Amino acid sequence: MSQIQNNIWAAPRLSMRWWPVFQRNWLVWKKLAIPSLVGNIAEPLMWLVAFGYGLGSLVGQIELGGEKVPYILFLASGSICMSAMNAATFEALYSAFSRMHVQKTWDGIMNAPVRLDDVVLAEMLWAAFKALFTVTAILGVMMALGISHSWKLLVAWPVLLGVGITFSCMALIFNALAKGYDFFTYYFTLFLTPMMFLSGIFFPREQLPAFVRVIADWLPLSVAVDLVRPLFMDRWPDQPLRHVLVLALFAGVSFWIALALTRKRFRS
Repeated sequence: MSQIQNNIWAAPRLSMRWWPVFQRNWLVWKKLAIPSLVGNIAEPLMWLVAFGYGLGSLVGQIELGGEKVPYILFLASGSICMSAMNAATFEALYSAFSRMHVQKTWDGIMNAPVRLDDVVLAEMLWAAFKALFTVTAILGVMMALGISHSWKLLVAWPVLLGVGITFSCMALIFNALAKGYDFFTYYFTLFLTPMMFLSGIFFPREQLPAFVRVIADWLPLSVAVDLVRPLFMDRWPDQPLRHVLVLALFAGVSFWIALALTRKRFRS
């Protein structure tokens, strides 16, 4: 295709033409909004009920930063980040792959004056928006259950949007590499699932061996949890600039790699 640059690693060429692509995804999604939301919300809420209320009744309170907090509050503040990660990842993998490879929607879009770079940007932002939409509904349920009523949770929205952007960028790398849906199993099994257990969602990272803790502290999900959990506890996070920069670095580098690999795929 003439739109694909010879140098796949060239700087992204972006414009506002991503917006019609985003709108197209929104119009299609509106027809399936209810089953989509149910699927994205049901699983994290089941985790919250089973572990938060079930296991939480056995654990009681845990010590976090010298403060005793109910286990369900600890779990809820971590699982909301996990929900943002999963919602963005599923959209940027399965749905984006369907539009790119199976339905050939991207090819049809690029017959209009829209660059591939704009299509990839639109897919990334759409996945992040779906993640934000999902976590908003989950946060509403958590507040209705009385898990937290801190006004600082308003700050969690832009943070969780950033989490969605970061993980959608990372997922688009594997979307560009995949030959079929089965390929995504490697991403979930070898990367996302271990990260869920190392990022302090179900238990404090202080319980990990020292050498594992060093790695775990720099994982994007760990950084997200470190930003969001204090907001649930009605206090501001420690080192917020460091955490935001880590998320931005993961997002920026991942988007560039995903764009380069997608250019390569469409050029071959």
